[in-house]
Amino acid sequence: MEQPESAEAAPRRSPVRRLVRYGFLAVALGFGAYAVAKQWDAVVAGFARLSWAALAGSLVAVVAALLGAMLTWRTLLADLGSPLPLRPAARVFFVGQLGKYIPGAVWPVIAQMEMGRDLGVPRSRSAAAFFLMMPIQLATGLLVTLVTLGWDRYGWLLLFIPLLLVLLEPKVINAVIGYALRKMKREPLERPLTRRGMLTALGWALAGWLCYGAHLYFIAPQGGVLFAVGAFAVSWCLGILTFVVPAGAGVREVAMVAVLAPHVDGGAAIAVALSSRIVIILGDLICAGMAGIAARRNSV
Repeated sequence: MEQPESAEAAPRRSPVRRLVRYGFLAVALGFGAYAVAKQWDAVVAGFARLSWAALAGSLVAVVAALLGAMLTWRTLLADLGSPLPLRPAARVFFVGQLGKYIPGAVWPVIAQMEMGRDLGVPRSRSAAAFFLMMPIQLATGLLVTLVTLGWDRYGWLLLFIPLLLVLLEPKVINAVIGYALRKMKREPLERPLTRRGMLTALGWALAGWLCYGAHLYFIAPQGGVLFAVGAFAVSWCLGILTFVVPAGAGVREVAMVAVLAPHVDGGAAIAVALSSRIVIILGDLICAGMAGIAARRNSV
């Protein structure tokens, strides 16, 4: 039997590592603030060109993209042996995802493990589904970038593809998960991940990228829909790789401004990047709120 744990059981981070994290965040925000101040007039003009209709459409697309991410996670969890109804799954995923805004990478998985346990999901299974999300989103994000932005500029991303393909092979994944559970002296997973489950999860992840691209297209239509899909995908991938800061704060915006440069001037690009960040935060909050309300009504 699996022994109960609490959030307090998470490994404590040393003061030095915590200082590095906050220091990195401060530097990123400092450079971001400097860039905004340097082009303040252009940034204000860029915001002025954004209509409320465009921002509303962008928010709807973000909610759809977040639903795609939730269905990716739910597919993995079901394939590992814990199928959840849609409403409880949405509550666990969306509420848990709010932890990504807290410095440190452990809070979303801790929240999902604790809420999932209340629904009968073993912690090991919740953790496995959570950590499988990153290679799936990275692999599909890099693939989307290559297809939409061109091999000539982003061909170097091919260097990561072999590694990600290995990491997405169910036999490799099951071996890694089994080894980790043995090291932690936990029971092995009752059901291994299947290729069908992985392919289904990859499909939902690709659908999510299309929605994220639509979100960016609503506020930056200059390069076209395909360009918007690729621009957001590469920006997100670079941001998530720097998990030293909460939700890739600052890194994704810098990458997005750079990618938008051929089509959008500096001030407008900064306005687009900041608008994207705000809309995604609102989307996270809306999804968490709606999922919590729906789950509560369902339990009444």
